[in-house]
Amino acid sequence: MSALTIAMYHYVRDLERSRFPAIKGRRVSDFKAQLEHIASHYQVVTAQQVMDAVQRIEPLPPNALWLTFDDGYIDHYMNVVPVLHERGWQGAFFPPSRAVANGELLDVNKIHFLLAATGSVAPLVEAIRVFVAEHAQRGETRAFEEYWAEYARASRYDPADVIFVKRVLQHALPAVLRRQLTDILFARFVTGDQRAFAQELYLSPGQLQTMIGMGHYVGSHGARHEWLDSFDAVQQAQDVDESLSFLTAIGAPTDKWVMCYPYGGYNETLLDIVRRRGCVCGITTRVAIADLSADGPLELPRLDTNDIPLA
Repeated sequence: MSALTIAMYHYVRDLERSRFPAIKGRRVSDFKAQLEHIASHYQVVTAQQVMDAVQRIEPLPPNALWLTFDDGYIDHYMNVVPVLHERGWQGAFFPPSRAVANGELLDVNKIHFLLAATGSVAPLVEAIRVFVAEHAQRGETRAFEEYWAEYARASRYDPADVIFVKRVLQHALPAVLRRQLTDILFARFVTGDQRAFAQELYLSPGQLQTMIGMGHYVGSHGARHEWLDSFDAVQQAQDVDESLSFLTAIGAPTDKWVMCYPYGGYNETLLDIVRRRGCVCGITTRVAIADLSADGPLELPRLDTNDIPLA
């Protein structure tokens, strides 16, 4: 069979009883209900089965579904793995290496929790406006209005002002200013202790090793969770190689492996880099059911967890 449903998850937690109930994630109860639906309608496959299928070694079974979990959250060890273990299912987990190896709080997560902590996005937009206006006067950025016109565009799940905040803090501003502003906002609205926050948020190397020992798959999500398509070839290679070194250190396979592109961002240069390093399969954030007879093996689409019904 050539059809493959790839389900994409991030946070899986008891949202209402967490410190940040507004974080966009899947409730544990809903996750369990969703697995009931999956059990009734799909055959859950492993990363090895997917790699074998894209290499034309062995076809997938009918109604194949692959469970993927991005970003290396402690949620996955505490809330996902026990449920999958009960069903005998493998999960594929993709942690950014610096988050786990170095305890580095990544910008992607600072932005998530900024949005979850403030309730209203208006204070963030206003803080960005003030910061950009100051640096625009020095010729270091464009005018705030230009950024707003370009990036304030609603997406499937977020209104225009939320997308604006995400894009400005993710990649629109120059890198040094973007990181400076993100840290200022995180300290103001969330906490000044990033290391302690990271220790609560991410998996540890030992936990990932335990998951590998239980039969789960761990693949690459880059080193820093950056938009890799905005990097030059040297930077892309450095990020990928750092991630692969981490996977080797924890005992994850790196001879034939899966790349999960941060933010879904990639280009032909990155595809060539991962291909030359033995990457067999790449997963994106393009929304569709994968067709292994038509989609490139390094450019497979996925469905968001919200696209899959509950039981």
